[in-house]
Amino acid sequence: MATLLYRLGRASLRHRRLVGVAWLVVLVGLGVAAATLKGPTASNFTMPGTESQRAIDLLADRFPAASGATGTIAVKAPRAGQLMSPGGQGVVRQVTQEAASLPGVVGAVDPYQVKALTPDGRYALIQVQFSGRADDVTDEQRAAYEKVGAQAEAQGWQIAPGGEVLNSEPEVGSTEALGVLVAAIVLVVTFGSLVAAGMTMLNALIGVGVGMAGLFALSGAVELTSTAPILALMLGLAVGIDYSLFITSRHRQNLLDGLSPEEAVGRAVGTAGSAVVFAGATVVIALAGLAVVDIPFLTVMGLAAAGTVTVAVLVAITLAPALLGFAGRRVLPRRLRGREAVESAATGSEDRSGFGFRWAHWVTKLRIPVILVGLLGLGLLALPAQDMRLALPDAGNAPAGSAARVSNDLIREGFGPGFTGRLAVVVTADSPQATQAALPQVTALIQRTDGVLAVAPPQLDPTGRTALLGVIPKTGPTDEATETLVHDIRRQVAGIDQADVLLTGVTAIGIDVSEKLSDALPVYLLLVVGLSILLLMLVFRSILVPVKAALGFLLTVAATFGITVAVFQQGHLADLVGLDTPGPLISFLPILLIGILFGLAMDYEVFLVSRMREDFVHGDTARQATINGMGHGARVVTAAALIMISVFSGFIFLDDPVIKSMGFALAIGVAIDAFVVRMTIVPAVMSLLNTKAWWLPRWLDRVVPNVDIEGEGLRTHLADSEPARV
Repeated sequence: MATLLYRLGRASLRHRRLVGVAWLVVLVGLGVAAATLKGPTASNFTMPGTESQRAIDLLADRFPAASGATGTIAVKAPRAGQLMSPGGQGVVRQVTQEAASLPGVVGAVDPYQVKALTPDGRYALIQVQFSGRADDVTDEQRAAYEKVGAQAEAQGWQIAPGGEVLNSEPEVGSTEALGVLVAAIVLVVTFGSLVAAGMTMLNALIGVGVGMAGLFALSGAVELTSTAPILALMLGLAVGIDYSLFITSRHRQNLLDGLSPEEAVGRAVGTAGSAVVFAGATVVIALAGLAVVDIPFLTVMGLAAAGTVTVAVLVAITLAPALLGFAGRRVLPRRLRGREAVESAATGSEDRSGFGFRWAHWVTKLRIPVILVGLLGLGLLALPAQDMRLALPDAGNAPAGSAARVSNDLIREGFGPGFTGRLAVVVTADSPQATQAALPQVTALIQRTDGVLAVAPPQLDPTGRTALLGVIPKTGPTDEATETLVHDIRRQVAGIDQADVLLTGVTAIGIDVSEKLSDALPVYLLLVVGLSILLLMLVFRSILVPVKAALGFLLTVAATFGITVAVFQQGHLADLVGLDTPGPLISFLPILLIGILFGLAMDYEVFLVSRMREDFVHGDTARQATINGMGHGARVVTAAALIMISVFSGFIFLDDPVIKSMGFALAIGVAIDAFVVRMTIVPAVMSLLNTKAWWLPRWLDRVVPNVDIEGEGLRTHLADSEPARV
């Protein structure tokens, strides 16, 4: 592979204009396709095979009027008892009629008819039924809904439209640009050259542009969740900058060794590019592997992010060499661009006084204490993870001041938390008589279930075969007691024979999604750990190195989960990330985090340990090879980690709590894995294992193919010819 990439790098530099034009054509073409073919993103989560999803599908077929999105308008009178006065009733009925006349609304329920009033006569709830799903509601319809009751508010009433209809996709703003700016500063400091930093950033931005344009071009044919494009953007930016950084760094070193630009870029792509291809492949495989969980929205998210990472790899091994050809020797700091400086650098002895070498000497000398402190520290950080709870976010977790949050808080204030997470029971049979016969029994069973506050009268479809019962729990949507209640209701009604009884609603769907994801988590973790061992065994031709890498990955994941739970669920230091309401973690965060961190952890493992293996194979002692690997790789890996942390941190300050938690967890995970695990514990363990780290049984050595990620075959290929010098 190294020889093939070497030739690709040289060809890309020689034909740099053609390569640059080709990528620009691709970018513009996909940009036009995205503008014309872009479809809407989805904010709902479907889960085929679950009871709640079967109920939704049944309603869409037999009771379409009740299968659309719902809205709830909370009304608060200026003073207690005013809802019972003739004037107060007039105000509420006017708001109800106004809501019923909105475009896309099937009808609005008069709270006086269904007694949706508080005993003190101050709060009321108006249920609004839309014809389509929440994702089908247009921005114009949503804006009109949010303005309902403006006249009543002018009279001192509080009118707060809310409900699932207000679900909207998170917006990307200036905070991400701040993360990119920090990444640019890190590049400038690392390279000491504005040209090298700017070229690396340009390379990454073109890759992200191509990846995102392609993703949006496909969105017209494939339903994307609202978080999928942001995850793809987050990962595409981070790995795009990192991969270009690794190749540019190796190219600069080759120039300083006296190689011509073409030879330097060829060897950079052949060696560092091999590591980039392998690292990118691990990220893509881990993300695409989310498909084995068999959850459609998660599969789409994984494939979307995998697509942008694939583009980042292709851009790094083709466009980066082309841009390096345009930049010439300007990728070097000004003081090193002259012939004399290059010759001095090429003939002089290697500087081993840098921080990477000093850190490696210290870590390998104190390896036992370093390992013990590292394990103890990460273990303590992981402790909160044992209390982790998963759920889909509800309006109670929405940003303070948003329409959805204001409505939710008003409903809780007047009616209690259960009214913000209503459940829906679907009763259906082959005949109206069977349905009518089952309804009293179903209602009685639900009413005597612990945790039920009230059961609303049934609504029947036009044929009378399907009925919909509203159930109000005593607790909120993400409360553990509500999860218990859902299971209790399903057990209570399981014995009814004359009709099918299914429990659904936004709250029940969230519980079903979270449980299916929790069940899939151990399987996916086992798949990822097993994959990491096999891949690293292939690369490093060792058994203990892959096992050590997998155990380090598990430490990273556990500590990341612990810190994320402590901040986002338990509320410790929540103000620092702009989180006003702690709560359960988004249900797909752990499994998504495992997939992404696995790929990124393997990045750093490959870039550091491949140099250790390279020096060990060429005659250094195991300890010296470890020091050399750290000394040569620490600066670049530090810069790469800081760039990833900066990019991910830019998403922490978005208002959307889902994106906020994803950005935080990824930033913390990268920091722990790069600085604690890969740059501290790994060299300490490698030093402790000594030569045993590179042991591989002979029979396995014959079976495992040689992928030559260190470029040994390339060096053999070049040994007979003297490389061109400056």
